[in-house]
Amino acid sequence: MKNDQYINRFLLQMNQALEQVSRPDIDAAIELLFQTWHRGGTVFIAGNGGSASTASHFACDLAKWTICEGKSRFRVMALTDNMPLFSALMNDEGTASVYSEQLAPFIGAGDLLILISVHGGSGEGNAGSWSQNLLRALSLARERGADCLGFSGFDGGALEQMADVCVTVPMESTPHVESVHLALEHLICDCLRQRISSS
Repeated sequence: MKNDQYINRFLLQMNQALEQVSRPDIDAAIELLFQTWHRGGTVFIAGNGGSASTASHFACDLAKWTICEGKSRFRVMALTDNMPLFSALMNDEGTASVYSEQLAPFIGAGDLLILISVHGGSGEGNAGSWSQNLLRALSLARERGADCLGFSGFDGGALEQMADVCVTVPMESTPHVESVHLALEHLICDCLRQRISSS
């Protein structure tokens, strides 16, 4: 296939992926975040692989882009960003605990956990079941009375079933799902900036 054919096909598929995302779910995600900001809760964000970089990006945008003069700021922490702690937990406690152990001292009622996963915590590879660290963090958040917002792809996986709100990109393509997740976090943060400025 020639480059121009591939480019056209990929971009057409991106348009199709964007069209299939539920607008009510995006709206519900914005409301969850806005209510967390309004009550002064903390947002924690995690993901694996490419979704880890989206988690860091999301945390950056929530912390910086939503700043409005005279308004309180988002309290946000990306659980992907402290690599010494991440690797210590992975070495001593195992991969499945790297996020729940970071959450344990902090998360409580009124907080929000955002989990980003292409497969939604379903499926498996050479290392076993995918994203069990995300699902363990979700279970802890539930125990502590926090809300959970998921971003998933494919059929939504476990996140679709377990999160309070899950925005699913119903497409079986990792590059497309990850790209849409990044676009969605930009949309959400931009909308939150407007909501906060007029609140």
